[in-house]
Amino acid sequence: MTNARSNSLESIHHIGVQVSDIDAALAWYRERFAFEAVYVDASWALLQFENVALALVLPGQHPAHFAVARDDAETHGELTPHRDGTASVYICDPWDNVIEIMKPATGD
Repeated sequence: MTNARSNSLESIHHIGVQVSDIDAALAWYRERFAFEAVYVDASWALLQFENVALALVLPGQHPAHFAVARDDAETHGELTPHRDGTASVYICDPWDNVIEIMKPATGD
């Protein structure tokens, strides 16, 4: 299925899952899966798998979500800049699923 904007498919950048402890979650995932830990700090971690990234996030800081990379992300609302050069806005679908619309960092 193609989108209404073009003949190309959207790109999911990452899926965000909530965990109560980043270090414990990172250890659990490392024991079970092969990935590259692209970024890790006390509040979140980004795990790059071959086909998509998984963000481990703390409740209260980020909702469970999936992120779609869009060059026109600002058309969905005011973007919040992130330390990695990306910027994004969270929206909800009619069923209250959270979607992060992410503008890639310059040069991505």
